[in-house]
Amino acid sequence: MSTYTSTQLDALRQALATGERRVSFADKTVEYRSVEELQAAIRTVELAVARSQGTPRARQIRVTTDKGL
Repeated sequence: MSTYTSTQLDALRQALATGERRVSFADKTVEYRSVEELQAAIRTVELAVARSQGTPRARQIRVTTDKGL
C-alpha cells in the first residue's frame, strides 16, 4: 500500500476542479483517462490520508423491522 500525502490529495482535487486530467507530484506525472477515474483516485487517496491520520472509518448501521407476521 502506498503512502499518500495531503499535498497529493490537493493536487488531485485541483486537477478535478480545473478540468485537467494530468497530475504531477514530485517527479511523477499521471494522466487519467476520465473524470470518473480521477474521482476514484481522489477517493483512494482520501481514505489513505484519513487512515494515516488515525481518522476512524465511518460506519453505517442499517436496522430493519417488521411485525413478524
